[in-house]
Amino acid sequence: MKKRYFIHTFGCQMNEHDSARMGESLLRAGWVPAEAAENADLVLLNTCAIREKAEDKLYSALGRYRMVKAQRGARIGVAGCVAQQEKDGLLERAPYVDFVLGPDQIARVAELAEQGGVETGWVPSEEYVFPQADPETARGKATAFVTAMKGCDNVCSFCVVPHTRGREVSRPYGEIVREVAALAAVGVREVTLIGQNVNSYLGGCSFAQLIRRVAAVPDLRRIRFTTSHPMDLSPELVDCFREVDKLMPHFHLPVQHGADTVLERMRRRYTVAQYEDRVAGLLAACPEVALTSDIICGFPGETEEEHARTLALLRRVRYDKLYSFVFSERPHTAAALRLSRERTAGQRSPEWLEVPRLVATRRLEEVQRLQQERTLERHRSRIGGQVEVLVESARTKPGVPGERFGRSRENWTVHFAGASAVGDLVRVRVERAGLVALVGAEVAVTDATRHPAPPGPRTRLAVVSA
Repeated sequence: MKKRYFIHTFGCQMNEHDSARMGESLLRAGWVPAEAAENADLVLLNTCAIREKAEDKLYSALGRYRMVKAQRGARIGVAGCVAQQEKDGLLERAPYVDFVLGPDQIARVAELAEQGGVETGWVPSEEYVFPQADPETARGKATAFVTAMKGCDNVCSFCVVPHTRGREVSRPYGEIVREVAALAAVGVREVTLIGQNVNSYLGGCSFAQLIRRVAAVPDLRRIRFTTSHPMDLSPELVDCFREVDKLMPHFHLPVQHGADTVLERMRRRYTVAQYEDRVAGLLAACPEVALTSDIICGFPGETEEEHARTLALLRRVRYDKLYSFVFSERPHTAAALRLSRERTAGQRSPEWLEVPRLVATRRLEEVQRLQQERTLERHRSRIGGQVEVLVESARTKPGVPGERFGRSRENWTVHFAGASAVGDLVRVRVERAGLVALVGAEVAVTDATRHPAPPGPRTRLAVVSA
């Protein structure tokens, strides 16, 4: 009887991609996916370390899965950024974990699942091999992630990514184009090019040139990418939004704060005015672009005046959606080291005083309340109109109209009644709109998928937002 695995994924698209690749490695080694952790012989947690809350969720989940281990002898593995950051310390805190592997070691998951141990550290850039999707596992799916690069060289003072994912390494563009072509050949119609700082890509061409090469792949209909740094938003990339039809009008461009003084402490390397200039250029090239961003509230030293500047920025820049959080002090970051030194010395600089949690939470609520009004207004403006949707899920229930799910060109979530197949591009009339999604009915299929083949083996992923 084949052994079964269950993968619990925390965090970002890179982690989702890594989980899929680990699932494929386990499949090749003779494992099969389990419907739930309670039925698995291996429970693998792929972790995120970007905020303390995500780390807390990991240890909470480990406590639950410890019972699975006790009841059926399942092995437990921890992968990803927390595994890289904590290493042996993780095994000290949770000694029932059988193995730990960092992001650069995911190709060894099947071996470690059998033998146990700790495998972390960085593979030299000239030796690093990017995990590549098995096209057969993507058959029957409409979308897929494709890694363009990994790591980050910016070393922002709040960010743990350079310590958990390492320095930037770009993948040769030929490998990326071949992987996209292989995915398109089995029916994938949209790819998202991913990397911690994807628009700094240098894999034999610029990132804008990579987008144009990917756009030339036959049968591919949509291209997205994430995540980007404002300083790497080149005029050449902006031109892609004007000229490349397959590039969707959605751009995640993290600003992090609305005050130059805080941006300087964050080591973000741009001013608010420079950021807004780049946004203006993007909107001039693609007026319909849906812009999303990140905001950190309560960064050390943040004053009420600095917080007010963030609110003012949000009133000037009409974001579709924000990912906003209270500052989380992460190990090994410049902010954490500065705070530690000041605590030890007993001399606190006013610009690095910690913001009380209640104050930071109140400021976060003000940011979120303002953005929710904007998001709801934007969504409701589409009621009565039509949006183009790529069908990602098609479920049929006895006695009820067909239920479909997909995303618009702007990356809005859309639920609708219809008879379309996964992979179809359809027009949907919007009947209702909320904060999270649009709801409507299918009007017409505008571009039917050529690959309605049934899906092959799939990796079971439970995704937890960190």
